[in-house]
Amino acid sequence: MIEGVLPALITPFTKDNRVDKDGLRQNIEFLIDGGVSGVVPCGTTGEAATLSIQEHEKVIEYAVEYSSVPVVAGTGSNNTTEALELTKFAMDAGADAALLITPYYNKPNDNGMLMHFKTIAEAVDIPIIIYNVPSRTGINLKPELTAELAKLSNIVGIKEASGSLDQITRIIELTKGEAFNVLSGDDGLTLPILSIGGTGVISVVANVAPKLVVSMVEAFRSGNMKKAREIHVSLAPLIRAMFLETNPIPVKKAVELIGLPAGNLRLPLAPISPDNEKKLKKALNDLHLIE
Repeated sequence: MIEGVLPALITPFTKDNRVDKDGLRQNIEFLIDGGVSGVVPCGTTGEAATLSIQEHEKVIEYAVEYSSVPVVAGTGSNNTTEALELTKFAMDAGADAALLITPYYNKPNDNGMLMHFKTIAEAVDIPIIIYNVPSRTGINLKPELTAELAKLSNIVGIKEASGSLDQITRIIELTKGEAFNVLSGDDGLTLPILSIGGTGVISVVANVAPKLVVSMVEAFRSGNMKKAREIHVSLAPLIRAMFLETNPIPVKKAVELIGLPAGNLRLPLAPISPDNEKKLKKALNDLHLIE
């Protein structure tokens, strides 16, 4: 079962714009010390779209090597063949599951969406989590399509970042007979999604505040809703600050500010604006994550 708090890892870069292998190790160790349930390399937050295939594979290898918690490797693409190759690589490298984004830019019809995921799922022996994020891909995976895919034995869940609790409720309703997990893809909706049957979150904010996010989820699970709500509200300003600009621009700056390896962003992403950096620093300071 894929559950709990799984940070969507940043990819730290060295000064000469290479993947920072040691920096990735430090970040993973920090997150494991914070109590996370797993880690997710090579997603949107990891700037996967700017990684070469070779870099993508190396980051997955490094994450598997350094992590003592499950690794859910981002292996998605708008090219089904490429996504399949990356998913096979992740399987062979020892990843515990693969995260596959809906095909962006191409905007396939419903049948194309089904065939994309089925083609990959039927060719590999690794658990697959679908990733639905319409704001980044330009296409929304309908609940009915999700339910159809949930019938495949190795499609075990979805990271839902549609922002619609109605849609997420419908997914949970339609998949209640399946061994299928719904994970929040929006930090601000983690607690509401847990309350309707979600099992965890693939989190951006957990890169800098793992203990707080883990504490919120654990409080919910133990039935301490008062504590869960208090943490949810306390995290809200930081969550807003993390999305003042396109992810992962703020979170990479936040990781740097708390003293962990981050490095530059890769173009076309550019550094956070001075005004937004001030807001980010205040949110981190208010939670005593920096001084």
